[in-house]
Amino acid sequence: MAQFGYTMMTEQAGPRELVGHVVGAENAGFDFSVISDHYFPWLASQGHAPYAWSVLGAAAQATSRIPLMTYVTCPTIRYHPAVVAQKAATVQLLSQGRFRLGLGSGENLNEHVVGADWPAAHVRLDMLDEAAGIIRRLLDGEHVTHHGAHFDVVDAKLWDVPEDRVPIGIAVSGDRSCAVAGRTADLVIATEPKRELLDAFDRYGGTGKPRVGQLPVCYDTDRDAAVKRAHDQFRWAVGGWRVNAELPGPKSFEQATELVTPDDIAEAVPCGDDIGAFTEAVRAYVDAGFTEIALVQIGGDQQEPFLQWARNELLPALREL
Repeated sequence: MAQFGYTMMTEQAGPRELVGHVVGAENAGFDFSVISDHYFPWLASQGHAPYAWSVLGAAAQATSRIPLMTYVTCPTIRYHPAVVAQKAATVQLLSQGRFRLGLGSGENLNEHVVGADWPAAHVRLDMLDEAAGIIRRLLDGEHVTHHGAHFDVVDAKLWDVPEDRVPIGIAVSGDRSCAVAGRTADLVIATEPKRELLDAFDRYGGTGKPRVGQLPVCYDTDRDAAVKRAHDQFRWAVGGWRVNAELPGPKSFEQATELVTPDDIAEAVPCGDDIGAFTEAVRAYVDAGFTEIALVQIGGDQQEPFLQWARNELLPALREL
């Protein structure tokens, strides 16, 4: 049976609010939670981008049951992989074994801030592959010196290594990233309900491992208000990752989505309070073979009503799928 998760969307709420939201998600009965790791929002209308790792530390203390996971962290440019390993180990200890480290090849939106050139997609995947290997060795307690194609690590060792090994997930969008994930990851991450991604993950060694998807939704008792909000804050999502990974800032996303209409968003994102529309959108992930699906409620100031509705109506309906 699939599990259903809640997303702390750092692009649309401040740090204290995000911690309150995940406490609410735990109380509402969500099976797990994930958090985005951004330096910028996609669009200025979202309005936020606190440091995800500080939020995770606070969330680990404020909750007691719900698992936590980055969705996803880029361990190659803005963060060095040796530092990511230390952060992941610390959150695992703070959460008493409830943390999973989701990794991805990143977006220019967040990584450009350190002044490095933005590599081509195939180079980013090579960097991710190398970084994941470094992180795994450190999380396994090894003393690491590494001189690779992209990273140097000199005399690194984690002094606080959790007994519960941190599972590593890799985000995929095509065959090459599936090869990296199948070879190195404990779980696979995707944002589209494409069975072919999971099949490729299996071919490269992922058979039997968890597969986690994510779906934006926009609950509101007023469907028109939900569509308007989704268009205002989430129209970037229709661009696809080949585009989204390359654009450098919110202004670029505003320009790239000028022709996206509210109707376009209403077709892509379940809006309103029709349980059937939400369950059918989730069913696409379940039918594709995803074992876990995290929901993103659009609108930072709309989390509490969504969580109440999810507890009373949505989650019971999803558990019937």
